[in-house]
Amino acid sequence: MTDTKPIRRIAIIGTGVIGASWSSLFLAKGLQVVATDIAPNAEAALRKFVETAWPALTRLGLSPGASQANLKFTSDIAQALAGADLVQENGPERIEFKQKLYGQLDELLPPDVIIASSSSGLTMSEIQKGAASHPERCVIAHPFNPPHLIPLVEIVGGAKTSEVTKQRAAEFYTSIGQRTVRLNKEMPGHVANRLQAALSREVYYLVAEGVVSAADVDTALSWGPGLRWGVMGSMMLNHLGGGPGGIEHFFQQFTGPMTAWWKTLGSPVLTPEVQKKLIDSVHAEAGSRTIVELEAERDEILLGLIELRKKAAKPS
Repeated sequence: MTDTKPIRRIAIIGTGVIGASWSSLFLAKGLQVVATDIAPNAEAALRKFVETAWPALTRLGLSPGASQANLKFTSDIAQALAGADLVQENGPERIEFKQKLYGQLDELLPPDVIIASSSSGLTMSEIQKGAASHPERCVIAHPFNPPHLIPLVEIVGGAKTSEVTKQRAAEFYTSIGQRTVRLNKEMPGHVANRLQAALSREVYYLVAEGVVSAADVDTALSWGPGLRWGVMGSMMLNHLGGGPGGIEHFFQQFTGPMTAWWKTLGSPVLTPEVQKKLIDSVHAEAGSRTIVELEAERDEILLGLIELRKKAAKPS
């Protein structure tokens, strides 16, 4: 571990869905959270989100000192930042807004406090231009929604982010049970969202072309490769797919067919007509189930999978 002050107090900037989920996670890990947002009724919405998320977090296991009482809220950003050990920024995905905000954060915070952005679509090299004094402490720490359940955090530095900052960020998120991946270079959308986008492109193409319905393509994914992806990633599954010969035999056997399929993958144009076809097919799949009901179904199964993976990961 690097020789730095322990991270115990988190300032949450922006308490929308991602900020509220981060707040819930940090509280469950026994940390102090001070949140700020200027939106109307932001505090009430945040506290309701945390209260609703708490049973799932309790099921996954609360850390010593975990308490909803450790959440404070203020509309004054300077008050939120006072005494913070790390800032988790969840502001709007607009570069002008981010740069202005980072200038403000840079002025108000001591130079050793990490400013971590949840941004999924902007690069830190552009964001940190707003932090003229200490851009080296700014880093992307991109979660996967909802972060209080999904443990993935993508760590991406900008052109001026220090190696110490990236290491400290990775150590912090790992210490609270998150699974971190470090990108060696910036890419639009980082990694996980790029993988999703690649898959979504073919899903939309197959439905738009009338090859399959939304219900059937979702069945093909969630009851086929999706089951395996919930256990191991694509590269390791390829290694197993090669049998006793491993990844070497996999490439010997499947390079030809796989690259032939690549040439037929679609590039759909999401015209209003195509979008309507996709939307209608999704509503047919959802039927009478509400968003709330679908979320509950997703989260219940997800919790079981996380519990199973945690159990399997423990040394025997």
